[in-house]
Amino acid sequence: MWPFRKRIILADSGIFQGFTDWHCHLLPGVDDGVQTVEETLRILSLYEELGVKEVWLTPHIMEDMPNTTASLKARFEKLKAVYRGDIVLHLSAENMLDNLFEERLEKGDLLPLGKNGKHLLLETSYFNPPMELSNILLRIKSKGYTPVLAHPERYNYMNEKDYRLLKGLNVKFQLNLFSWVGSYGTGVRKKSEWLIKNGFYDLAGSDIHGLAALETNIYKKIPQTSPEQMFRTELW
Repeated sequence: MWPFRKRIILADSGIFQGFTDWHCHLLPGVDDGVQTVEETLRILSLYEELGVKEVWLTPHIMEDMPNTTASLKARFEKLKAVYRGDIVLHLSAENMLDNLFEERLEKGDLLPLGKNGKHLLLETSYFNPPMELSNILLRIKSKGYTPVLAHPERYNYMNEKDYRLLKGLNVKFQLNLFSWVGSYGTGVRKKSEWLIKNGFYDLAGSDIHGLAALETNIYKKIPQTSPEQMFRTELW
């Protein structure tokens, strides 16, 4: 059994050395995440100090935030033009499973996750599953993509049965690091610990929306023994 009694602060855990952040909201001014280039650059500077290797910028795409592929790519190029650090930046998106996603899936108008362009980062409402979730996931797979579910520990409606069903459909799970340190409450933290202990996660990300949250959460505690594989994943 995984020893949850001994804990160490996240910044000192070694997790960030060579880390790939698979989920964050650092592309400035496009969603509810970072709003200015200056703040993004400050976060990336702190990431460099921590040892982060790569960052996938995953702005929201949903009916309430209908970011277009072209506009996100243009904003991303502007950020790359001013960033002078060593972290490798990539552009993807966090896709809400709503009607807009269905339209874009049909058109192939997507920003996939991973270097082979074969994964899609997905989210649902925190309180209710989309209708026919299994059928949506099967349609995604029929288009040649592997679904990656963002922060499964945060969905109130999901339980062990749901997690096992999704893994049976070959859905990959992405941990929010700050769920693990209790930023979303005790219930979410306990879910994340259970999912880690039972080997459900495939990759991890910060889901960071701003500098203040990052500066706070890296000094919170996690179990001293960590599952290394989850933090070294590559999606080819």
